[in-house]
Amino acid sequence: MSASRARRRKAEKIRHLLKTEGDAIHENTSVFNEDRYDAIEGFDEFENLRTEARAIKEEAIENLPTLIDQLRESVEANGGNLYLADNAADANRYIEEIAKSEDAETLVKSKSMTTEELEVNEHLEELGIDVFETDLGEFVLQVADEEPSHLVGPSLHKSKDDVAALFNEYFAPKEPFETAEELTAFARDYLGEKICTADLGMTGANFVLAESGTITLITNEGNARKCAVTPDTHIAVAGIEKIIPDAECLQPFVELISKTATGQDISQYVTMLTPPVDSPTIDFDRPDEPIGSGKRNREFHLVLVDNGRLAMREDDQLRETLYCIRCGACANSCGNFQQVGGHAFGGETYTGGIATGWESGVHGQDAASDFNDLCTGCSRCVNACPVKIDIPWINTAVRDRLNRADDSKTFDFLVEGLTPDTEPSGLDIQKRVFGNFETLAKLGSATAPLSNWITDIGPVRIAMDRYLGIDPRRDLPTFERETLVDWFESRRPRAPNAIADRKVVLYPDAYTNYVMVDRGKAAVRTLEALDVHVELAAPAESGRAPLSQGMISTATECATEIADDLDPYIEAGFDIVVIEPSDIAMFQREYDKLLDDDVHDSISENSYEIMEYVYGLFHNGADLDVLADPDGSIAYHSHCQQRTLGLEVYTEAVLSDLGFDVVTSDIECCGMAGSFGYKSEYYELSMEVGSDLEAQFTNKTDKTLVASGTSCTEQMESLFGREITHPIELIAPTQ
Repeated sequence: MSASRARRRKAEKIRHLLKTEGDAIHENTSVFNEDRYDAIEGFDEFENLRTEARAIKEEAIENLPTLIDQLRESVEANGGNLYLADNAADANRYIEEIAKSEDAETLVKSKSMTTEELEVNEHLEELGIDVFETDLGEFVLQVADEEPSHLVGPSLHKSKDDVAALFNEYFAPKEPFETAEELTAFARDYLGEKICTADLGMTGANFVLAESGTITLITNEGNARKCAVTPDTHIAVAGIEKIIPDAECLQPFVELISKTATGQDISQYVTMLTPPVDSPTIDFDRPDEPIGSGKRNREFHLVLVDNGRLAMREDDQLRETLYCIRCGACANSCGNFQQVGGHAFGGETYTGGIATGWESGVHGQDAASDFNDLCTGCSRCVNACPVKIDIPWINTAVRDRLNRADDSKTFDFLVEGLTPDTEPSGLDIQKRVFGNFETLAKLGSATAPLSNWITDIGPVRIAMDRYLGIDPRRDLPTFERETLVDWFESRRPRAPNAIADRKVVLYPDAYTNYVMVDRGKAAVRTLEALDVHVELAAPAESGRAPLSQGMISTATECATEIADDLDPYIEAGFDIVVIEPSDIAMFQREYDKLLDDDVHDSISENSYEIMEYVYGLFHNGADLDVLADPDGSIAYHSHCQQRTLGLEVYTEAVLSDLGFDVVTSDIECCGMAGSFGYKSEYYELSMEVGSDLEAQFTNKTDKTLVASGTSCTEQMESLFGREITHPIELIAPTQ
């Protein structure tokens, strides 16, 4: 399939899901996300528990073989059976043997993503066994014959009316179902009968305690414990990553999972089973006889599943995936997922940001290829994850591997020299172009204004759409002939500021140097007015652009070049000031993956976002009167990565201190996400994500619209058709 055709197919799929499932997904995931904020706002121990939970998972995965052996001893000492399955086929074969030994005709299940991964239902149904999902969401999907769209809420893509129409058609009740209460009552009664008569019960496990063999189920419906204890035989299926040492280690996870998954203080049911239990079995056919009369003992089988997990454990890039506790917070916090859900942002089994790691590990990296680019690296999920998994990096690492897997050399003649030899020769041309924006910006600036005119011609935009996947509906950057470096050098000779208390090296990112030059000039004027001596770093790409395309080798080269340029300044006592939030995030976060620890630490510890630095100057005695006077009221939107780093508060504080009347957006994502919003296949999704911000600021026509990030600026200009101002431009002195 050609690249352009693949892009059209992906765009059509996204367009369809936006129309058919988008409203329900957006409403439900947004509620989960907002409730998560509410749940953790007053929970002082949240960050400490995240740190503790992370440490427990790190140690458990490190000691996994030992914990498996310990768990086997515990389960067998309790009279149960433990089977370690190598893969899906092995697990299903063992489960089939249990079913045949019991002459089972029916099985009731509680929600389990691991059994989805193994396709247990399909295997049992091929044997003639009736399988009934007893989780309400899973039951809805079983009736609809659809795949889950969310790790926690499998049917979040369906509204109440959707479910009512489905049940009315499938079950044909005498009185049509209308309300949620009617639907729930029907499902409870219908499934309750199935549970009472089932031959086998199957559950997953949120956590498995090696010391005691205890299975922990954390649910909201109570069906899981019924499936576990009502039938004579209980089969629990769990990935080996679910093992933790003991009950003491369980506490932080119980506290965290409900808050991050659904925004509840605690789940409705926390069930700890150490099967087989001594309680007698139940015979619903003979209710008058004493419980347990004439019945045999319970049976318990724990099916532990490898299916690629031990290989993930040895993979430095995928290992963190095994820390996942399947809460779905990465999906709920993701702007793209909130619009299209897991039927676009997901693979064969798993959905959301963490799905790339799971799909690559258990199904192979090709299983992540269709949706991996939906992770834009915005980092919103970083602070949402209860075990601090660096989900954007996992997505980036897999994207790099997918790039290398395609060595078709498509359009190589068009992109000669755009990327170093360390990148795969067959790298998709769209990714090469966006990953090398600095090269294009240099050319565009050197030939401006001709370059701006040519790229705006209709036939050129059509060709860019067809061959590069750049959507013609998106305005392209307007390159400036005079770069920030040109302007800065034209002001020389400049003697060092004799009264300067601070020395700053200002990093001129590609957009600031070649496109949004005015914000760079404003930064220089502001710092100098506040008695700071300013120098410019070399105008080199930070690595953000190639990293967003999965071009890790190119990003590493960029990071090394930046580090070499900044090192003499750091040695000379300069502070590093950055204008673009995505680049300060590179310096403080991603360089940890690209550079040696000591080099990263040096850059990270000495770098500041521009408004953060101005705030520091203010609170260390700088004279505010030298800056521009507030003029009117403003509506301000901060950048995703700026929020992840906790830096947006400094911009708000500076503007407030200077007397600006500020309305701040509480919309987390504008939808642009760098190159993402330019791509033909994602343009409509980008604009749909931006619609929330549009709705919030539409009635703010009397206010100056302000944004900190390049992406936000470009998206807001598209949404509002107005000029967008950077905060530093608001406060900079005119001369």
